[in-house]
Amino acid sequence: MGSVYAALLAAGGHDVWAVDTWQEHVDAIQAGGLRVEGASGERTVRISATTAAGDVGPCDLVVLATKVMHVEAAAQAAKPLLHQKTLVLSIQNGIGGPDVAANVLGRERLLVGVASGFGASMRAPGHAHHNGWELLRFGELVGPISPRLNAMAALWRESGFQVKCFDNIDQLVWEKLICNVAFSGPCAITELTIGGVIEDPDIWPVAAECATEAFRVARARGTQLDFEDPAAHVRCFGTRIPHARPSMLLDHLAGRASEVDALNGAIPPAAVAVGLRAPLNEAISALVRGKERRMGVRQ
Repeated sequence: MGSVYAALLAAGGHDVWAVDTWQEHVDAIQAGGLRVEGASGERTVRISATTAAGDVGPCDLVVLATKVMHVEAAAQAAKPLLHQKTLVLSIQNGIGGPDVAANVLGRERLLVGVASGFGASMRAPGHAHHNGWELLRFGELVGPISPRLNAMAALWRESGFQVKCFDNIDQLVWEKLICNVAFSGPCAITELTIGGVIEDPDIWPVAAECATEAFRVARARGTQLDFEDPAAHVRCFGTRIPHARPSMLLDHLAGRASEVDALNGAIPPAAVAVGLRAPLNEAISALVRGKERRMGVRQ
């Protein structure tokens, strides 16, 4: 997703640097540009790329597009990019990423993004693909929609993104999380695409109940949601990107540990905090962790 953001923002006329720990990716961008293909079309853009944020200098906007478990390291590495008025946009799946970034970089500069309907993956170093091209939802970490949030959103719109700003950050996070838990864990275990999960008569009820458990927790927390039927909502979401593989499955296919603890694994403790239980998400999370131990990527 970070490569999708970087390429489209650069194509929109903005000065963009990609900072990544993946040396081969950086080398490919430096040699031949960053290629992005998929729902937004196909383009190769020339941008600067490095593994060391100190090469870049102060920026107006820093986008943290990492998995939740890598946010702290990314935020620490991003410190050389900051000046007094630098904004930081933290875009992760699941729960906790923006708060971790805020603890490192300061809550006063943090904005939060939630991406819906993209389904991005890396085809090769310097080459990203995305199945969907839907909505980016932005909010302040603290407070309602602000002039600076609207100004930042305008930059993304100018680059072709569909953007909507919200006063309620909690709503952004939980509406996306409900979709995530429906497909992330089930896809990681079964190695089916999102469409494959929807079509499977045994797996789909499990996925729908994962979403329903998260929906019940969100409502018990007092979180506003824009839908009443979580199963219908996630099914509609999934049918728009049926060929997509969630990041948890992509991690397993690449032999990496996933961010299950911030997705399906985040629902059971959140449920306990409001006097509920989430047994399907608890079971799915246990199966994912067990699979990762067998893969040798989790202690």
